[in-house]
Amino acid sequence: MTLRTLGRTSLSITPLGMGCWPITGITSIDINEVDSLATIRAAFDAGITFFDTAYCYGYEGESEQMVARVLRQDREKIVLASKGGIHWVARKQVRCGRPETLRLECDESLRRLQTDRIDLYYLHAPDPSVPIEESAGAIGELIQQGKVLSAGLSNANVETLDRFHRACPLTAFQPHFNMLQREIEDGPLPWCVEHGVAVVVYWPLMKGLLAGHLPREHVFGVKDGRNKYPMFSGDEWQKNQDFLDVLRAIAIEIGRPVSQIVLNWTIRRPGITAALCGAKRPYQIRENAESLSWSLTSDQIVRINKAITERGPIVSKAAVS
Repeated sequence: MTLRTLGRTSLSITPLGMGCWPITGITSIDINEVDSLATIRAAFDAGITFFDTAYCYGYEGESEQMVARVLRQDREKIVLASKGGIHWVARKQVRCGRPETLRLECDESLRRLQTDRIDLYYLHAPDPSVPIEESAGAIGELIQQGKVLSAGLSNANVETLDRFHRACPLTAFQPHFNMLQREIEDGPLPWCVEHGVAVVVYWPLMKGLLAGHLPREHVFGVKDGRNKYPMFSGDEWQKNQDFLDVLRAIAIEIGRPVSQIVLNWTIRRPGITAALCGAKRPYQIRENAESLSWSLTSDQIVRINKAITERGPIVSKAAVS
């Protein structure tokens, strides 16, 4: 598996990382600890060495704790990313980018992860009540103290990226991005390329839609968090299924799952350093990891891009992940 350099650091990461949000079960259904721990191990065994978690992944930091339980003996073989600036109050997410909060959350994440440093530490989302320079400065201080090796920012626009970068040099930016949600190509992505900032994207499979496993007639359960997104219902759902039919045809031709078609396309987009895949079961992350072992042909990429254009922009509301 060919590694990629993380921004301008000496850190090397796999082009596919494991996003450790779904394993907590907060927004995903049918989650249990045994499978979650096994999925982390399966990711590492499949060659994935880049793991992305956050202070708020779990009401009590369950994601960071599970990562530590599985991978603490392999700490020197992996790159750990975590995030601060969002926590839970009465099971509702609260943004807080104050320096004192980031320092406290970083220390708690270090304890949960059972490590002496976090390789990549993001401000999870800008806090509108705190100047971004103050949040960036706090992460810069954590770098000076050796608790953090590099700085990241998630869920931000170009202006905020630039202001953060001036206060504390950025290593990575984490936005949502997939075949049907490509807004970053109009601003943040070119900015990151120009400034040598890695782009690590989440939602490459669009919350499971682009894995291609959900049939046209699928009905989501009342507890399924995807019900709140327009892309999973009505006309948008039918248009997405029409688009998936094109991908399914290509998948049949080359004998690969639709998810691998999508991930292979994503990690080869100009400017994309890595894609984060969430998974709830070991077989899912193993299947995703296989997408790194082969390449789409130029003809297949042309057909996919044509289908993307014909599908058009989706109606969606981005969420913090």
